[in-house]
Amino acid sequence: MMEIIPAIDIIEGKCVRLTHGDYAQKTIYNEHPLDVAKEFEDAGIRRLHLVDLDGAKAGAIKNWKVLETVAGKTGLIIDFGGGIKTEKDVEIVFDSGAALATVGSIAVKDEETFLNWINSFGAEKFLLGADVKNEKITVSGWLEQTDIWIYDFIQKYTEKGITQLFCTDVSKDGALQGPATELYKSITEKFPALHFIASGGVSSIDDVYRLEDAGCKGVIIGKAIYEGRIKLDELKRFIN
Repeated sequence: MMEIIPAIDIIEGKCVRLTHGDYAQKTIYNEHPLDVAKEFEDAGIRRLHLVDLDGAKAGAIKNWKVLETVAGKTGLIIDFGGGIKTEKDVEIVFDSGAALATVGSIAVKDEETFLNWINSFGAEKFLLGADVKNEKITVSGWLEQTDIWIYDFIQKYTEKGITQLFCTDVSKDGALQGPATELYKSITEKFPALHFIASGGVSSIDDVYRLEDAGCKGVIIGKAIYEGRIKLDELKRFIN
């Protein structure tokens, strides 16, 4: 059974979504993220992807109070990312109630620091995110493309104990044009033991079924839920 993981992106304490990661293309969906999280929980969803967009932009956690509130008032399993740059940041994330710390760019730019975190907290406490364009890793809010092949990146960190990873095709995210199913299928075939989570571009319930067929263990869904393209009732087959 594939895991449904709704996304709540936070700017100034509010639930928003961006298009292609562009802060200028921002839509506010709800002033109160806790209300959104409770709606997901009431629908039977057990997990939440919470992203501090202010923190990601500033390079330091900003919305940890939102995490603390949602974690304290729901039973959701929360992964939290955005602005995690230091070991102290990781501690704040866990002290505020997250089950997993979501990291991305630092695993690309500062491997030594990330490996120290793995040694300190345990690889199972991290959800590794990989933003990809043309099968190459991108960083810094998708502005910078590297020469790192996604498969080499995954291989390196699964060897270090990472068991959960989500991948976002940056050309798809927030565009509601369908996910990068073929890429994800290729990844799941190469790494069958990985708890691989698809992210970006999901626009309909049919996309979710296709991702399940592609071998994905989970899917992060954002804008499609907020804009009513996927109803929570339609997801019950994956929840129950």
